[in-house]
This record gives sequence, C-alpha cells and structure tokens, in this order.
Amino acid sequence: MSETGATSATGAGTTGAEASMPDWEKRFRAPRVSLPDWAEDAPQRSLFVSNATGTYELYAWERTTGAQRQVTERPNGTTDGALSPDGEWIWWFDDTDGDEFGVWRRQPFGGGADEPAVPGLEASYPAGLALGRDGRTVVVGRSTDDDGSTIHVVRPDSTAPVEVYRHRESAGVGDLSHDGTLIAVEHTEHGDAMHSALRVIRPDGSTVAELDDTKGGTVELGLEVLGFAPVDGDTRLLVGHQRRGRWEPMVWDVASGEENDLVLGLPGDVSAEWYPDGSALLVAHEFEARGELFRYDLSTAALDRIDTPAGSVSGATARPDGSVEYMWSSAAEPPVVRSTAGGVVLDPPGMKAPKSVPVEDVWVEGPGGRIHALVQRPAGSSGPLPTVFEVHGGPTWHDSDSFAAGPAAWVDHGYAVVRVNYRGSTGYGREWTDALKHRVGLIELEDIAAVREWAVTSGLADPDRLILAGGSWGGYLTLLGLGTQPDSWAVGLAAVPVADYVTAYHDEMEALKAMDRTLLGGTPEEVPDRFRASSPLTYVDDVKAPVYISAGVNDPRCPIRQIDNYVTRLEARAAPHEVYRYDAGHGSLVVDERIKQVSLELDFAGRHLGGGA
Repeated sequence: MSETGATSATGAGTTGAEASMPDWEKRFRAPRVSLPDWAEDAPQRSLFVSNATGTYELYAWERTTGAQRQVTERPNGTTDGALSPDGEWIWWFDDTDGDEFGVWRRQPFGGGADEPAVPGLEASYPAGLALGRDGRTVVVGRSTDDDGSTIHVVRPDSTAPVEVYRHRESAGVGDLSHDGTLIAVEHTEHGDAMHSALRVIRPDGSTVAELDDTKGGTVELGLEVLGFAPVDGDTRLLVGHQRRGRWEPMVWDVASGEENDLVLGLPGDVSAEWYPDGSALLVAHEFEARGELFRYDLSTAALDRIDTPAGSVSGATARPDGSVEYMWSSAAEPPVVRSTAGGVVLDPPGMKAPKSVPVEDVWVEGPGGRIHALVQRPAGSSGPLPTVFEVHGGPTWHDSDSFAAGPAAWVDHGYAVVRVNYRGSTGYGREWTDALKHRVGLIELEDIAAVREWAVTSGLADPDRLILAGGSWGGYLTLLGLGTQPDSWAVGLAAVPVADYVTAYHDEMEALKAMDRTLLGGTPEEVPDRFRASSPLTYVDDVKAPVYISAGVNDPRCPIRQIDNYVTRLEARAAPHEVYRYDAGHGSLVVDERIKQVSLELDFAGRHLGGGA
C-alpha cells in the first residue's frame, strides 16, 4: 500500500442496532481516528488514537503492510502517546483513572510487554516529552506540587535521569534538536503563566541562549516552541511570537542569535512546522473560526496555499514525499484525515457519523469590541427557538467551524445552538485573549450577555427557554452566569466546572495555580476581593434556574471538593439541582459515558423547559 492510500482503522463492524439508533448517538459511536503521528526515521510507522473499541486508545499502524494493532487498553482510555524517531518504541502516559498524575511507559512498536520508560522518575503531572533519534535519549518534563517544574535527561550512556532544570513556576519541554545537543524549554519564571519565555540549554543544563519578549521589565508577549530544524547540526529553532499582536512564526538561530521574522501577510493567528528536509514550513492559519494551510519556501519566501475545503483544519503534518496529511471537518461534515496526494488516509470501518447543519456567522457589538458567534439551528426551523448557549472552555481557546457531536445533538432535538468567542478566546488577537485579566469570568459574561440580547431581539431565541451550558471553563462561566445574570437563563448545565474558586485554587494541580495567579493577579490570600468577585460560590444564593452539574471524581483541574461546596449551598435552600459524579478525571474517554452525560443533560433540560423543544 502506498503511503497516501486510504486504509481502515481497527474497529467494530456495524450491527442491527444501528438502524434504530438516533443520529445524535451515532455521531458519538461512529469510529473516529486522530491525525496519525509518524516516526521521523521510519515514516512507514505511525501512531494514532481511535475510539474503535468504545474507549479512546492508542493504535500502531505499519503503513507498508496496512497492519494495525491496539497498543493500550485501560478502563478510562489513553490518548497521551509518542512514537520514537526510530519507530521502535511507543511511549504512553499511565495515570490513575484520569487524574493526569502518573509515569511514562513504553512498548515495542511491534507489540510486547509495557515497561517503565524512565526508571527513577516518580509519578508527576506531565510537562512535555522529547525523544531522541537514537530511540534512547529522552527529555522529560514534570510538575508536582512539592517540586514545581523539573526537566530530566536520560542519555544512552546513563543509568539514571539527570535533572537539568528546576523552578517553582510553570515550565515544560519544547523540543530536542535533531542531533540531541540542544533542548528548548518554555518557562514562566517571570510569573506570567499566560506568556512563556524561552531558554535553550545543553543536556548538561548549561544555557546556550535566551529569548524573552519583555517590555519595561514585565513580560507581556508570549513565545512558544514550534520545533528545531530537522537537520543534524542545524541550530535553527522555529518559534511562535506575539510581537504584532497575534501569533506568528519566526526562525531563531540559537547559535548566532539571528532572528528571521516571517512576515506572511495573513490576518489571523499563524503557526508552522518544518517540512522534513528543513527547506520549507507547513503554515497553519486560523482566522475568524476557520483554518487553512500554506507551504512557505524559506529560500524564495514564496507562500503557496494548499487546497483544503472551507472549514477547520485541526492538525496537519508534512510527509517525506512532500505530501501533507491533515485533519479536516466543518460544523456540518464529520472529521476526516485527508492527504494532498489524494484520498482519505484512515477510514475506520463501521457506521459513519451523520452530518449536521452548517454554522452561521454572527457579529455583535459588545462592550469590548465586535464579538464573533457561531449559530446552528434546526433545518427549516423558524424562531423563536429554545436555545443553548454552549460556552467553550479554556479560557484560551475558541469555537470554530468544526464538527462537534454535542451541539449537533441539541440541534437534532430542536434547539438552536449559539457559541460565543468571548474576550479571552484565541484567534482574535492578543488583546482580545488577554482582556479577561483581573475581572475573570465577568468579562466573558458581558460578551455572552451581548450575544444573548442579539439572539432574543433577532427572533432566533425564545427568552423563556434559554440554556447556559459548558464544560471546564465553560462550566465555570455557566455557574457564574446563573448567579450574576439570574433572570437571563431558564436552565444551567455545567460540566466539570470551577464552582468555588478559592477551594479550587488550593486543590488543583500546580500548573493551574500558576495560571490563576496570572489571571487574578495573585493568590486568594493576596487578592481575596478578586477571587470573591470571580467565584460562582459568591452568587450561589441568587441562582434561580435549575442547575445540572456533572463532575469527574478524579479531576485535578476542577477538583470535586469545590463542586461539593457549591452543591451544599444549593441544597441548603432547596434550590432545584441535580449532580452526576462519574469515575474519571476532567472528562471521559469512554464513548458510553459521553453518551450518558449528553442524555442526562437533554433529559434535564426537557423536564425543566416544560417538554423541551
């Protein structure tokens, strides 16, 4: 089989139950695959994630024969994995029931027993991983509450990992150079967890170069590692920067200090990765909730668009033959891995996810500028409709014109769905993303309120049947919105939310504590008024709408104790609410569990809206 030919991913066949299954459930159950990773020195070997068994797990794929096999099998699933450059080893992160705290293990590509990948390193939260081309050199980033951030190196001639970096603030592994002599580190030693600085060190820990975009001694612009040039002895590092108010790439020679700023003339956020020979860049452009790809020739500065359909490209990689494989979808069309050489790269057998409806773009004037919202409504419907405001997480994330089974399920049940890229969202410039600092949560809700007003006055939404919903940061904004805008919402659905900000801060993983200090300007003890103003618990007694909360009991990001504190306050005044706790972390990788949670939300909304849509 050729490298670009379509092949099937391991999966279950269709059954008689499929015919009677509703479309919304098919979208969750339909076998899906991720964009395959491939081994740099053995490109015929790939690693991908699939839900073929009903749980998201890692799979190995030998492209020359088409053979695929399941690598991991755990009750709560596995998605964090890496393929060594020589293609000999598959690394995967082994945590406990989704708590994100664990150790790296590895397994031979062809199959065999798992073994500890880095003996001598205790369990931790992961903070980056870089595997050397010899299959044995490795750089491991770790984070713990006691140690902060540490980075360790294991070399072929070493019997134990060597610590080469340590700091209390957040840091992680960016990349390892092609010849294994340089390590790029992203760090926030300056205390701003939203904007990283870069340091390049040798495997002995000595510093080679620093890059730190500061202004007046305070870091205000972010930097990110995009990867070392894939050529031995090449000291060029591809870097993302925000010097013109949005993410753009540049090439930094860490040996000479020379910076080659790539002015591409694209209006949105731009990221990039190297083509395998180092002569060109694969450019990913995100603008107004859509994505596209380009090839940028470093010698001629020619920027050529790669033909992809309108919608979103959620990942792409350039192959050694010059072709590009990419994951594409739109709100109406399910995701698919395609190749510029033609055809589908991975085509799982079994049922296919039904299509949904396209999104409509809406721009609303808000208190901080124009707000972009994406709207889906049932085909042929006319308003006013029961409407779900599905709030994205992050907060540094954004909703896009991409396929999402959750919103599609609401549309199938007769609801309109509105998704708001509020201040704090990525993709609309640095100032938009950074605007939520200090008035955390309240800024975002001002934008959601402005779009809510549009939805009602435009005739789309029934003001008496408005649902505020979201997961993670979206769940947080849901609870905060129910308390600060109690007359605006008929129902609230909050998944894995922040509910009591002070308790959440004290119980969450260390990296998120650093983020909260950045967002709010300090700890709960240093800025108690800000934490109080931004905490849903402060306003819980003002909540009027029925509240549904789902929570993972092992969640390190939005821990269960702070949710229990919020629920106790609801119980004290007999406020209508339901709580669903499940045995996982910050969400579930089990398809049946995801379907159950959506079913519970649909049922709760229907009961409290007097029969639903």
